[in-house]
Amino acid sequence: MEYANGVLQATTPEAKSEAAFAAVAASAASAPMGDFLQIPPIRPKRPDSPALVPPSAVPRRRFGSTHGRAALLHAIAHIEFNAIDLAFDMAARFAGEVERLELDASAFMGDWFEVGGDEARHFGLISNRLADLGSSYGAFPAHDGLWEAAEATTDNLLARLAVAPLILEARGLDVTPSMANRLRGSGDPDSAEILDIIYRDEIGHVACGNRWFSRICQIHAYNPVATFHSLKARYFAGMLKPPFNHEARDKAGLPRAYYEPN
Repeated sequence: MEYANGVLQATTPEAKSEAAFAAVAASAASAPMGDFLQIPPIRPKRPDSPALVPPSAVPRRRFGSTHGRAALLHAIAHIEFNAIDLAFDMAARFAGEVERLELDASAFMGDWFEVGGDEARHFGLISNRLADLGSSYGAFPAHDGLWEAAEATTDNLLARLAVAPLILEARGLDVTPSMANRLRGSGDPDSAEILDIIYRDEIGHVACGNRWFSRICQIHAYNPVATFHSLKARYFAGMLKPPFNHEARDKAGLPRAYYEPN
């Protein structure tokens, strides 16, 4: 728990990534899980930049110029940076509830630590590529929609699982391959290869969310499809947008009844 909260309390991207890797190493070494009553803050610490603006004010992500590709990669870096905190917040905030349900809280924390380590690695890859393009994380404004979705689900584990991995991260499975292809088409195979790595890892992240969502629905004797749609209607504004990447979603074990029809 101290490691998880250490990630959330780290301010700079470098410190947050280092804390994430340390947490993963501690989890792999079977360090004691600690006090599950430690509840993390609603909002993790963040650097002074990027400036957070409404989504309409975020720079357009064009593929035809170095500046446009940097803007695109910056938006992805911001998602990955938020995803580090999302994973460790999941572990720290909800491990106590998982234990009360008589499920394996250590396995729950270990799964989300692993996801958080992946997100930190992704962030590092994108940050290095931004440097290659003469930019850096914080150089462009970004929006706060991902963490706003997290704040809306701080008191509901099933809602957090539905919204974060099963809706938002699953959306990444739909759009990432086409972005990678467009980067290749614009003469940027190095950036495309990084998106390929993120895409492959995100299949596992969605699978992790789906596995825990199904287990917890089973413990409560909830119908998972009905529960997913109820939580989506309450906690997620908007429609689930096709086209869907059925191949990747099927690999993650995500039932089509969750999203088609929606």
